[in-house]
Amino acid sequence: MRIRELMEARRPFVSLEFFPPKEREAWDGFFGVVEKLIPVRPLFVSVTYGAGGSTHAHTLEIVSRLKTAYGLEPMAHLTCVGASKDKIRGFLGALAQAGVDNVLALRGDPPKGQETFVPDSEDFQHASDLVAFIRAEYPNLCLGVAGYPECHPEAVSPQEDLEHLRHKLALGGSFAVTQLFFDNDRYFDFVARARAAGIDAPMVPGVLPVLSLASIKRFAALCGASLPPAYMAELEAADAAGGNAAVAEVGIAYARKQAQDLLRRGAPGVHLYTLNKAEAVLSIVSGLEY
Repeated sequence: MRIRELMEARRPFVSLEFFPPKEREAWDGFFGVVEKLIPVRPLFVSVTYGAGGSTHAHTLEIVSRLKTAYGLEPMAHLTCVGASKDKIRGFLGALAQAGVDNVLALRGDPPKGQETFVPDSEDFQHASDLVAFIRAEYPNLCLGVAGYPECHPEAVSPQEDLEHLRHKLALGGSFAVTQLFFDNDRYFDFVARARAAGIDAPMVPGVLPVLSLASIKRFAALCGASLPPAYMAELEAADAAGGNAAVAEVGIAYARKQAQDLLRRGAPGVHLYTLNKAEAVLSIVSGLEY
């Protein structure tokens, strides 16, 4: 089913994001995580790539299995990294044959070791190019796009970034999933600015549980997200006292409170970046009403 229609029928909701293992030998463990999270009743599950599209080849098989074997509604990530019209047609055709109705269209991050994004094709330089192509070739697919509460790190200004979002939605995007953030006021301000600009598509907030200090510093630098000073101080104190285990305890509690507040204040749902960690997700949703 199309995710936009599912959203209209069920609010609030929780959705989940997984990343496929690089090695097939790790798939049994991956699907073990999926099985543990079925009781969460996610509205949909998205499947991302590795850095630079490194696990692209696994995405189709995994989303197909999530749908057929587990009864989940999958959304395949698709990026401009290594894109060509023939490759994208082949991928989308295979999705259609597998009965997958949803795609998250992204520009994508630079491959590992490359600081800036260099398009592989003149046809696909921006996420909007991908959205326009998919909408023209596969009009029945439901397309999600990315939104940035704190502005895309390469955008000239928040106003320009919001215009990019409007453009992607106008070309055929049905909803937006946001980049991670840690201050809910930033999300609600972002939604308010979008509504004032005439954007009425659902904006699903993305929430990431912090499980290690080193990882969140790396993630935040990559996507331009900021951590409130008090939260960063708490994470640093936990790391000094007990390492990753202590950081994870703080991070999971924070993510639970963040998700509770988002739903209480009217967000349509919460998209949890699972990091493929079932126990962390189960702990977060245990405090949610949805």
